[in-house]
Amino acid sequence: MNPWVALLAIAVGVLGVGRLTRAIVYDDFPPSMWWRQTWARWTHDGPWLKLFTCWWCLSFWLALICVGWFLLTDLHPAVMYAWWIFWGALALGYVAAMVIERDTPRE
Repeated sequence: MNPWVALLAIAVGVLGVGRLTRAIVYDDFPPSMWWRQTWARWTHDGPWLKLFTCWWCLSFWLALICVGWFLLTDLHPAVMYAWWIFWGALALGYVAAMVIERDTPRE
């Protein structure tokens, strides 16, 4: 694999995992809020609750999914394109939101 493609894949993976982790653990996005509430009911607010409410806990598992999916991209071009589109869209959205946050004038 080309080293530049590898570096780009690492950057996309890190940002994509970061964005997905934040969406699940923290954001007020209604499906995310619904999932956290449902998970809390299922786990009875026990120790497993942290899996979807702690970014340290969840990001590891999402990173495993991201890396595992990337390793499977050699199997078929459709798998490769799906990986780049899914994780790339998350990464791009995360970077864009960070730029907008820092570009917004403060009152």
